[in-house]
Amino acid sequence: MPKPRPEEIKITGPAGGLEAIHELPAGTAPRGAAVVLHPHPQYGGTMNNKVVHTLARSFIASDFAALRFNFRGTEGSAGTYDEGIGEVDDALAAIGWLRAQYPNLPLWVAGFSFGAAMAIRAAVQAEPDGLIAVAPAVSRFAAGLDRQPRCPWLVIQGDQDELVDIDDTIAWFDTLDPGPELLVLPGVSHFFHGRLIELREAALEFVTANS
Repeated sequence: MPKPRPEEIKITGPAGGLEAIHELPAGTAPRGAAVVLHPHPQYGGTMNNKVVHTLARSFIASDFAALRFNFRGTEGSAGTYDEGIGEVDDALAAIGWLRAQYPNLPLWVAGFSFGAAMAIRAAVQAEPDGLIAVAPAVSRFAAGLDRQPRCPWLVIQGDQDELVDIDDTIAWFDTLDPGPELLVLPGVSHFFHGRLIELREAALEFVTANS
């Protein structure tokens, strides 16, 4: 299979330029587009995180264009960390950029850990066509939302997650109506060590079934 074509770009964000990677499926026009958000920037999270990369590959395998970017203050992106407030605005700027590129295609949002919480919060405002939240840090960064995303969405988490407690995720999940689909992977830790193929396949299956 030909490799996707990555393009390094800068997106105009509310705090300045956001460095990003825009990738297209090889050999075909995209049938959708997705923004993928990275984990906590103050703990080493970037758009090149392996879980973020895996999610992007799932979308590309679904013939979607995929956009990854660094939140404000991360590597070459302008600005400084903003406690998850400005980062939602960064996500909305990336969604807006991608929608402008593909105005007639469905748009999805996905994220991992901190990025999953940002994806949920951004999806409430942006109303995408689909959402995937992997190990979402909701108790710290997306608690108390007055409404929930109104699109097909999937939460994926390992039951051995050492950073995002599975019991917290289930307790949050139980407050939602109708809420997302929840996929718990047994024996999987926060960073999906040795289990990235399972993650990729789960995301790919959900995108295929809902787009």
